[in-house]
Amino acid sequence: MKLLVVGASYRTAPVATLERLAVPPAEFTRILDRLVAQPYVSEAVLVSTCNRVEVYAAVSGFHGGLGDICAVLAEQADCSATALANHLYVHYDAAAVNHVFRVATGLDSMVVGEAQILGQLRDAYHWATDADSAGRLLHELMQQALRVGKRAHAETGIDRAGQSVVTAALELAAAHLDGDLTGRPAMVVGAGAMGSLGVATLARLGAGPLTVTNRGADRAVRLAESYGATAVPMAELTAALSTVDIVVAATAAIEPVLTRSVVARALADRDPARGPLVLLDLAVPRDVEAGVAELPGVEVIDIERMAALLAEGPAASDASAVEQIVTTEVESFLTWLRGADVAPTVAALRGRADDVVSAELRRLAQRRPDFTDDQRAEVARTVHRVVQRLLHQPTVRVRQLAAEPGGDQYAALLRELFDLEVPQTSPVDTVPDVMETDPTPSSGGEG
Repeated sequence: MKLLVVGASYRTAPVATLERLAVPPAEFTRILDRLVAQPYVSEAVLVSTCNRVEVYAAVSGFHGGLGDICAVLAEQADCSATALANHLYVHYDAAAVNHVFRVATGLDSMVVGEAQILGQLRDAYHWATDADSAGRLLHELMQQALRVGKRAHAETGIDRAGQSVVTAALELAAAHLDGDLTGRPAMVVGAGAMGSLGVATLARLGAGPLTVTNRGADRAVRLAESYGATAVPMAELTAALSTVDIVVAATAAIEPVLTRSVVARALADRDPARGPLVLLDLAVPRDVEAGVAELPGVEVIDIERMAALLAEGPAASDASAVEQIVTTEVESFLTWLRGADVAPTVAALRGRADDVVSAELRRLAQRRPDFTDDQRAEVARTVHRVVQRLLHQPTVRVRQLAAEPGGDQYAALLRELFDLEVPQTSPVDTVPDVMETDPTPSSGGEG
């Protein structure tokens, strides 16, 4: 099996394409099932945030696996694979491991160094485990990615600024509101992970009074109570909009929540002397209808605009330190991977030797029925010792050679020389504790 990453992100695709690719939580299991049902895909993990949609897969062949994954993604986006191909990136084997580790450390995020992506990767791993779409290879990859991400944040200052997509968006919003959000009335639309982070960040920055609205009223009430905010029904959205200066929109709705007509009615009742109404659209699909940005007195900042505006990253020394961690960890993972690839071949060789020894001992028993049980046992022990000694050095050496670049050729040579049938590795049945003990929250980050 080989590793393959196929995806689209804010770097390669417009928000409109990411909207079409985005997979809501209720659809994760169905998409994962579709992926592993493809001929060349044996394992799959799906990551879907506001900034990226990626498939991490174990495939039996590059071209076949790529075609299978592209077909599923094109089906999700309701477009042809050819049209989608211009927005996709593809990473294979070593490059795939490098990409996943860069994602885990925050190097590939819109807000470089943000830690929330770790929680989102953990959630993706949970989904794959629940759907039984992660096998031995992807279990190991995801476990190591989570560990590498935590190591990067523990050993470097890449997240020193403590930014997330929400904090970065609010900094951009402040530029339209005299540079300060203190005392600015604000509203959060959506009470999920991103909405919760929005309320918490607004409260920390001194914005207020705060209002929360959500399609599920109970969640809005609970979130509002946690931060001294006010919950309002979604039916009163227009009236609430007319009383605030800044809105963080982060729902999981399929259609825009802040439509042109809703915002226009709110503007009609709002005092224009207060300055612009700043709408931060952190959702994919978008919560703010495209025509809203054309209304006078409104500033819309969405994921696409954020990508263009966020030019500054962490200090060069911190980014360089994380790059070095990633490089070292990728090589360690590839060493494990090469060793793991040869293990089934070594096991098959020893199994073949055991079969030959057993067959010869049965022949001996037929030809020398006069042997006592003790004599048969002694002969069996002697033959087994001889075979084990003969195989020991070659199998140790092939493991060492397999850990080096290009080491897969040695396992292939063993299979050819001894005509070995090596079965596919079965998936791991249990999930390690790293999934349960990872303290990184899944809120915020890439949405």
